Amino acid sequence: MSELTASSALDLRDALARGDISAEEVVQAHLAVIAEKEPAIGAWAFIDADHALTQARRLDEERKAGGALGPLHGLPVGLKDIIDTADMPTENGTVIDAGRQPQNDAVIVARLRQAGAIILGKTTTTELAFMHPTETRNPHNPDHTPGGSSAGSAAAVAAHMVPIAVGTQTGGSVIRPASFCGIVGFKPSHGLIPRTGCVTQAHDLDTIGTMARSVADAALLAEILQGYDAGDSATAPRAPMHLCETAQSLAPVTPSFAFARTSAWDQAEGWMEGAFAELASSLGNRCIEENLPSDYADGWPAHRTIMVTGFARNLGHYEDLGGERLSGHMREAIAEGYTVKAVDFLAARDLRKELNRGLDRIFARHDAILTPASTGEAPARHDTTGNPVFNALWSFLGVPAITLPLLTGPNGMPVGVQLVGPRGGDAQLLRTANWLQQTVSAGVR
Repeated sequence: MSELTASSALDLRDALARGDISAEEVVQAHLAVIAEKEPAIGAWAFIDADHALTQARRLDEERKAGGALGPLHGLPVGLKDIIDTADMPTENGTVIDAGRQPQNDAVIVARLRQAGAIILGKTTTTELAFMHPTETRNPHNPDHTPGGSSAGSAAAVAAHMVPIAVGTQTGGSVIRPASFCGIVGFKPSHGLIPRTGCVTQAHDLDTIGTMARSVADAALLAEILQGYDAGDSATAPRAPMHLCETAQSLAPVTPSFAFARTSAWDQAEGWMEGAFAELASSLGNRCIEENLPSDYADGWPAHRTIMVTGFARNLGHYEDLGGERLSGHMREAIAEGYTVKAVDFLAARDLRKELNRGLDRIFARHDAILTPASTGEAPARHDTTGNPVFNALWSFLGVPAITLPLLTGPNGMPVGVQLVGPRGGDAQLLRTANWLQQTVSAGVR
């Protein structure tokens, strides 16, 4: 690992803006890490070193010619391989789409290019971004899963192959792999970042997220991707949030946390009880345990109802294209979606509104909910991507969530602490997360 690949995205951005380093040097450094580590990790579905260097040299020439620099000038970015790129294949994690070459960039890819980012390559994803595992290995221990479905993005960032990467979450596909791989994963409010040009699983749930090794870096990437797009009805015209600046700013008051076990707590590994009790104790009166009302337990089956209905509607055609080549996981979920009654789907959507109103009462007293990002360490197996039970409720509610690599499990693997904020409160959640990470790192009691 070189000084360049150990640097944060923000530090690289500033050094590139000053002209202290070139985009070609940054890309070369990250390609060297990929050459060294990729055979053991397998984080990339597509990587073309010559194409990456061509992008970098073009940006360096534009700089020499006095061209305007974008806010991500020269920064390499990894993209989950369900996000369309006009200059690279997008195979959606399925052999059915092998060799698929999109005609156009996804909206967020166009925004990245306009900002001066370099699309380093496409990171691996599970089949159609669901549960069937990839070949990717966890950089901390190759015997363990990196999670899913944004497996490659999480592993690539954790292994210093790229400073920032894009993932997506419908159930737990940003937060869980980030927890398992020991990095920061940020799932914004539903609709903050447009999804046009990405695989659609469930329109009411799908969310673009960012992965990085710091809160500020995750915020930097999300800030560029956010904003209205007429092609995505979940987005809305509004003033952009200053996510990166706010994330690094001082909170006007010391943040307050609501520690919520949720009804999924019995699925957490036994050691998590003591770890979270110690974390809560270290925060003193800034952290108060709050029990979610019993009707929140209905959020998990309601999430499932909306998700599989989306699968049937949006992915069902893959059965016609080659159903025998789909995994059992995928075929069963699609088939389940076809059995959902309209009245049950509508009831699930109504429940989301009701439960969000209940969260408003918690956020009137606290800045964020503190809860596990995963059930524990990444499983030491490769036939699973782990259990998303600590993520699905927040995906269902469309609220922003972020995981911080604050815990270490009994086998030495990283485990994330998840913070959840009110819908639309993304900037404040990032600021609270940055405060918590700095506070825990400093050992403040």
